[in-house]
Amino acid sequence: MTIATQSELVSTNPATGDPVGQVAVTALDEISSLFKRSRAAQMTWASRSLEDRVEILSRVIPILESRIDVIGKLVTDEMGKPLQEGIGEVRYGVEGLQSQLDSMADALKPQTLDDGTTHSVMYHDPYGVCVAITPWNFPFLMPLQIVLPALVAGNSVIMKPSELVPLVGQQFADAFNEVLPPDLLMVVHGADDQGKALVAGDCDFIGFVGSREAGQHILSTAGRDLKRVVLELGGKDPMIVLKDADLEAAAKFAVRNSFRNCGQVCVSTERIYVEDEIAQAFENEVVRQTEALIVGNGADETTQIGPMVSHTQKEMVLAQLEQAKRDGARVVCGDEPMEGNFVRPTVLADLNHEMGIMRDETFGPLACIMRVSNSDEAVQLANDTPFGLGAAVFGDQEAEAVGRALGAGMIGINQGCGGASGTPWVGAHQSGYGFHSGVDGHRQFAQVRVVSRPCSD
Repeated sequence: MTIATQSELVSTNPATGDPVGQVAVTALDEISSLFKRSRAAQMTWASRSLEDRVEILSRVIPILESRIDVIGKLVTDEMGKPLQEGIGEVRYGVEGLQSQLDSMADALKPQTLDDGTTHSVMYHDPYGVCVAITPWNFPFLMPLQIVLPALVAGNSVIMKPSELVPLVGQQFADAFNEVLPPDLLMVVHGADDQGKALVAGDCDFIGFVGSREAGQHILSTAGRDLKRVVLELGGKDPMIVLKDADLEAAAKFAVRNSFRNCGQVCVSTERIYVEDEIAQAFENEVVRQTEALIVGNGADETTQIGPMVSHTQKEMVLAQLEQAKRDGARVVCGDEPMEGNFVRPTVLADLNHEMGIMRDETFGPLACIMRVSNSDEAVQLANDTPFGLGAAVFGDQEAEAVGRALGAGMIGINQGCGGASGTPWVGAHQSGYGFHSGVDGHRQFAQVRVVSRPCSD
């Protein structure tokens, strides 16, 4: 957890409770001056060519490469995920950084359209000052997904990392600020008050990754001035297991995607619908694999599942679990008391859609298995949600058709929901407002302007 005072955030290791470090809280009365500095820096940055901006940003790559292990360990220390995953998160972002910059440069180049009568050029210009509010569950990767396209497009950025991972956020910004002009990327530390001040402040664009409830507040506030937004919000991702699925592969995915990062992933599998014919065999395999998971301090080499990020997060998950049991859910495995911020991965059965556990986002290590009579029932139940981030279907003959019938923004067939290189990260319904990544996602960080003239000129 992070202990907040009026003047500082003290970040603590969720596995041990030991302090990791501290940062100064940004005073609310300082934020207006930060916007003024940011806007002045943005005007100079926007005057540079797209190619110049990309070249400057690429200079951060060797700096980050030299710090992968250090920042990765800090990810584990601050939010708890196993060290291999913490380092892997940073390495994944850094190793793909040049290709992302190249993709953004291609996406934002002027486009020419000519119909024989009118010649038009479509430009992608910066909005101005961008506010980036980023989450704690992927404290390096998610800032990269928001901050980088904003800077490439010519915006300046004021970034507020989650108050639970302020040190990773600061190290992220420090690395970039070794190559960027002054005031182009600034960091605000704090909790809700600082976030609300940024959203209401003199910005032109808001990029946010977090809960649906926070996203609703941001959209409401931004709407007063018609500020542009990209909101990546929560989910209640379904998985459908058809009767002709590879059961071992399906169970392996279900366990991995339900419990990785202690279930603290926006596209965690939170609802599993299994056809009756294979339900018991699938359930048995899920239980076998779940019981083999090693829960512990992420710094230990054998740990597969680390702690919840905070006591508050743990209590929210356990309260949802207790309510599910009162509603009639059956614990198949797990649900064993653990000290500190640890939660034993738990599998539930005998579920229905009247239960909150099947409707509300959990963001914790609970896997819910519900039996269905056929694929049509599975699709109907999977779509019975206001969310629509990711989904997965495991099967053979019907799998593609079932996947196309789902209402999520990203659907995986016999795999997770992540797409090929260049595809966007996009949520449907109340799981997203705008989107990021890929050509279309990069362009959402820029204002389209069209300049036209007669072809005869």
